[in-house]
Parts: sequence; C-alpha cells; structure tokens
Amino acid sequence: MLSTEHSAAQPLPAPFERPQQRATIQSANVYRADALAVYASWPTPTVIVSDGAYGVSGFPGDPPNTNTLGEWYEPHIKAWSDKADGGTTLWFWNTEVGWATVHPILVRYGWEYRGCNVWDKGVGHIAGNANTKTLRKFPVVTEVCAHYVKVVSFEFEGRELSMQDWLRAEWLRTGLPLSKTNEACGVANAATRKYFTNCHLWYYPPVAMFERFAAYANLYGKPSGRPYFSLDGIRPITSDEWRRMRAKFKLMHGITNVWSMPPVRGSERLKLTGNTSLHANQKPLSLTERIILATSDPNDVIWEPFGGLATAALASILNDRQCYTAEITQSVYRDAVERLRVESNRLF
Repeated sequence: MLSTEHSAAQPLPAPFERPQQRATIQSANVYRADALAVYASWPTPTVIVSDGAYGVSGFPGDPPNTNTLGEWYEPHIKAWSDKADGGTTLWFWNTEVGWATVHPILVRYGWEYRGCNVWDKGVGHIAGNANTKTLRKFPVVTEVCAHYVKVVSFEFEGRELSMQDWLRAEWLRTGLPLSKTNEACGVANAATRKYFTNCHLWYYPPVAMFERFAAYANLYGKPSGRPYFSLDGIRPITSDEWRRMRAKFKLMHGITNVWSMPPVRGSERLKLTGNTSLHANQKPLSLTERIILATSDPNDVIWEPFGGLATAALASILNDRQCYTAEITQSVYRDAVERLRVESNRLF
C-alpha cells in the first residue's frame, strides 16, 4: 500500500472561523476563511504556494519572532501532507531564519528538500534607509522560496520502504534475477544500474520503463506472488498512478536559484487611495508564474493557503491552472477578489 510519510501528531485544531464567503473567478476559487477550515474540501494539489507567517508581526496573527513559527505552521503542514501525494510540489516563502525554523517540521511530515531559491530584491530595496551602525549587520534585500516535494513510501511485509527499496524488493519477490530487469526494459545494463540499484546512483524509472518491467514481472515472475508492483494486491500500478508519484519539474533556460528582481512597484503594486500599499509583502506575478509553470501543467490544481492578494490565483488564471486560495481577513479578501475580477475582465 502506498503511504505518505509523516509522524503521528495531534488532530488539527478546530479553525476559529468557518468560511463566510466564496468567490469563483475563472479557474480560481477564493475563500474568505482560515485555510484550516477548507483544506479538506480542496482537491489534491499539484503545487502548494505557501506565503504565510514570517515571524515579523507582518499581519494580525503573525508571531513577533520566529520562536513559535513552527507551532504556527505545523497544523497547516499536517493538512498539506494529508492531502498531498507524490506528485505534489511545495514552494515555501519566508525569511532565511523563518524557513530554517520550519524546515525540520516539513521534513518530519514527509517533505523532501530540493533547493533554496533566493529572491534578490536589489540594493534599491534599501533606499538609503538602513542604519547599519544600529543594525550592525549587512542590509537584508532577500527572501527565500524553498522547494520541497512529497516523499512517497510503500508498505512491504509490515515495513515502510522508500520507492528505491520497494522497487528492488518487489523485483526480488518475483524470483527473477536482477539481470532480467535489463531485458524487461530493453537495455543492455542500465535498468539494473539505475532503477534497481541499492546505492546512491538510483534513478526514478520513467513511466515507459515502469510499464515494461512491471509487465515483464507479472508475466514471468512466480505465479504465486502475482500481482507484482501493486498497491492493492489486485492489479499492478497503472501508468497514470506511477506518473503521480513524482513531482513535475521543467527547467527554464537561463534560470538559476538566484532570482534578481525588484519588489513589486508601478501599476502592479496594488494601493489604497494615496500611496499606501494594500499588502506589505505582495509577490511579483512573474516570480509566482515562474514556480507554477516549472512544476505544473494546464488544468493542474494549485493551492494558495495564505491568499493575500491572490497572486498565485491570478497566475493560475493566466496559465490555465485551477487554484484554491483562502484569505482570512475580510478587507484583504475583498481586495483579492476585486483584483481577480478586474484582471479577468481585462484579459478575457
């Protein structure tokens, strides 16, 4: 049986507020709610874009420092883990120390770290307002967006195995020698070295290769052990099921893990009457599109648990994804819905 790795934890706390409003604009579903109240009704995400508490008192409910940031995020992380599958990618925005504080909790609930991306806002972000004699450190012009994927594990004879160990164990269970994996995949020796090795050089088998060796195992393996490579003991894993066990990623040409881009300004910066920003930490639409396009395809499901001005929802609308976003503050929810309506009317 397939399972997602996470440790036992207390049940989710009862959300303090049930959803009061919901708006649907194009492919975006916007809830005025604590995300904890609505996760259960959302479909399995392909991508989660988390831009919540930073531990800087940035909004009502944001802790004043990072000391309790892990406690703030844990019920959300548990909910993400419960609804995610092996095809889910998580993008976690925060300060460097905020991310470092929450990282162990993400790992505990079965999220595998892939990389740390640094948003370099440029020296213009300081605008001469950093008193380094008082701060006694270099001025901060960065945020981080950490990249995680959901770990998949398999139940095997009462044990939890990694995908690598499970593939090897399943093949050995057939009674066939490991050398036959090469014949099954139609290669000289790559299958044994890549897909069934027990060392660090292991590779995830592409769907076509999985189909080949699973079919071979079920044709030539010991009849008493069939089906092989099965989750339910009734049939082998299908190609679509296998595809969902690995998160998507498409490398964009010329893009590295340092994202040099100024903070949102000009017409993209949403403001109140006068010059006051609607949201203190509005993310650039182009950066949000970058991470969504890299890890999803059209019609995939995007989660934006801490909606703010719903930038991930807008990116989803513009790029034919479905989005589920929640914003707890009435005024911010209203502004987000208006933003999506205005942009949708303009473009569609």
